Amino acid sequence: MKTPRSGKWGDLSTRVATSIALGGIGGLAIWLGGLWFAGLVAIAVGLIAWELGVMAGSPRPRLIAVLTGLVCFAIPQIPSDWALLLVLLPVVAAQPGLRRGRAAHAAFLVAAILAGVYLVALRGGGSPVWLIWLLLVIGATDVFGYVAGRALGGPKFWPRISPKKTWSGTVAGWIAAAAVGLIFVLRGDAGPALVAASVAVSLASQMGDIAQSAFKRSVGVKDSSALLPGHGGVFDRFDGVQGGAVFLLLLEQVFAFPPVPA
Repeated sequence: MKTPRSGKWGDLSTRVATSIALGGIGGLAIWLGGLWFAGLVAIAVGLIAWELGVMAGSPRPRLIAVLTGLVCFAIPQIPSDWALLLVLLPVVAAQPGLRRGRAAHAAFLVAAILAGVYLVALRGGGSPVWLIWLLLVIGATDVFGYVAGRALGGPKFWPRISPKKTWSGTVAGWIAAAAVGLIFVLRGDAGPALVAASVAVSLASQMGDIAQSAFKRSVGVKDSSALLPGHGGVFDRFDGVQGGAVFLLLLEQVFAFPPVPA
């Protein structure tokens, strides 16, 4: 018999409490900006590197985590595009001794560093409006997708890779993301194309989550770690941020962002 804690909403209170704590810490760091925000991002990326190393069977996950965090912190402080080459340092250093998932480990490590560097760049020294937009889009995708998926159920989105994800939750995430984009359009921050960009970022964040699920299945683990109660590991919580941030970084190379208001 299911108890209140063992039902489909059994982990909700723990997830909410952890999310509130993370939101408070993240919000303070965003408000402070500068080295405070860069430092928090570097710590998060370093922890993701540690989790990736443990999952891939690295003989020195802590060393690679420290190196990754330092690289993520250093790149935004160096006034040269060549600084991005530093991304290769932890990737190359991590490869010897890995027992499984070498290619996936390298790809996720590069993505984590690029996402971290891009988040710091979005915060910059001015208004954090586009960093806040990005995080709200991804947060809305996650929250509304979780609630709709649990409440409505229905056909699975990709059952072989992520058996808990449903089409109802996926579409709810897109709708929520579009609503966030529309709010920023109505505020006059950008043109209507931002709504479409919000949905695209939402989908990219979901793909980041699914890619991470595929990697975890390939190495035989359920969660990347147990650092965050109700969420698993740092990588489990921020895989969507990683996917959305990297996608937006690539999108900026092709299209003008933010879209100009009409």
